[in-house]
Amino acid sequence: MTHLKRLGALSLSLALTLTALSGCQNGASSSSSQGEEPIDLASVTDPYLTTAGLSGDTVVARAGGADITAGSLLYWMAYLVDSSIQDPSSMDTVWELDMGNGQTFEQGILDAALNNAALYALLPIQAQAEGISVSPDLSQQVSNLMTSMETEAGSAELLDHSLWYNALTRDLYTTLFEVNDLNSQLQEKLYGEGSSGYPTDDQVRSFAEGQGYYRAKHILLKTVDTNSPLTDENGNPTGEYAPLDEATVAEKKALAEDLLAQLQAAGDKEALFDQLMAQYSEDTASDGSLNGADGYVASPGQMVAPFEEAAQALSDGEVSGIVESVYGYHIILRLPLDPADFRSGYIAQQMTDLRQGWLDANPVETTEAFAQVDPPAFYEKLLSLRAAIEEEAAALQEADSSSSGSSSSGSSPSSSSSASSSASSQEAS
Repeated sequence: MTHLKRLGALSLSLALTLTALSGCQNGASSSSSQGEEPIDLASVTDPYLTTAGLSGDTVVARAGGADITAGSLLYWMAYLVDSSIQDPSSMDTVWELDMGNGQTFEQGILDAALNNAALYALLPIQAQAEGISVSPDLSQQVSNLMTSMETEAGSAELLDHSLWYNALTRDLYTTLFEVNDLNSQLQEKLYGEGSSGYPTDDQVRSFAEGQGYYRAKHILLKTVDTNSPLTDENGNPTGEYAPLDEATVAEKKALAEDLLAQLQAAGDKEALFDQLMAQYSEDTASDGSLNGADGYVASPGQMVAPFEEAAQALSDGEVSGIVESVYGYHIILRLPLDPADFRSGYIAQQMTDLRQGWLDANPVETTEAFAQVDPPAFYEKLLSLRAAIEEEAAALQEADSSSSGSSSSGSSPSSSSSASSSASSQEAS
């Protein structure tokens, strides 16, 4: 059954480029369907009709003249639920959970899925307005991928079932690829290197600093034994460590004062800082190498509070005084952020803002068919469909094991080759 999860990971990773979760929290994905009554796969021709009572091409909403189909909406709904729920068996109590924003989990999932489906419907229109079309070689790439996946699945039918498992069809799978291709081209045209929108270093630094990022290196002289964490009465770590003896701590404090005095008197503070850090800092890895030799790039809350507060109070190139934390004495050197570390994040934010602008300018209007969408009922049916697909995969694996055993007992290789190759494809993929 590995191919089921691999296919899901591939389809979802390509789709993630544009997701707008609208407040839904990502969690460990789970597609367990234990306890669900399997559906007769022979009766399924359209997975959306089977699970939601709507054919995949049913128009459930429109945005800016673009149709939003039931297939797209239901795919995103399945993805968002899978990403949010660790244990599908608890779904009966989850749907009515208050998400803290006046919405139930059910309504939040439905709204987020509709937004994502709307984005995928709008993007081709926006790309066309910029003179962008699907890359000429994409069709062949998708065809090659489908052929490869079909080989791994064992047959065209088993590939279809793998797609259904993830609330996908071949057509929707292809559409996801096409839209992501358009998105990549649009981003390159608007913000790629050489474009008028390519962000300057100052823009990127301003963006990173606005997010609270900073860069600093430090000389750490430990006053605790970090191999001896302290625990509370229940045995839980407190975040503190066993202190070193007073004499050792006093020596560390005197050394810190001496190092600080040297740095304050130095003409090239950064050069001397690197030298002293290499010689004295006790922020080292298990192999003895120096941690953060090029500086830590940190966001708010990532470092212990005394370190963060002191580092953020410094200007680039400035050295702090002696800062005491649960680890010991720090001397901190603030460093400038490298725009290269944040340019992709800046561009991603610009694209997110752009896409939100599309949604704002093209409000989604639902059709009568949208009222038929019932998230809890759909997901329950999807779990039943998954149960049938898992049951099918298990039967193929069992047949493969039986055939392999018969072959090793003296039956002819040809008698087991067909079933073996089919089921082996299930496991290998």
